[in-house]
Amino acid sequence: MPYQINFSKRYKKREKDFLKKHKNLVDKYEKVLYLLKDNPQHTSLRLHQLKGKLHPLYSISIDIQYRMTMEFYIEDERIVPVNIGTHDDVYK
Repeated sequence: MPYQINFSKRYKKREKDFLKKHKNLVDKYEKVLYLLKDNPQHTSLRLHQLKGKLHPLYSISIDIQYRMTMEFYIEDERIVPVNIGTHDDVYK
């Protein structure tokens, strides 16, 4: 059963700004969302739980430079994106 991705208004604004600035990543981003819905454990997403102040968030990769953090609810099969951006921007 596919996971449901719940986008907040705040995340949608960040997503819009990010994709406007990085038009070359639109296709990769859409592929990431497809894989995330189908199987968050897919190896190409490089899913991992964050530590420290960002715990219990998870991170996935759009590509080597860009990350997306999210809250991840396995029991509800629901994913809530929190942030999107460069590695350094996301992990501030």
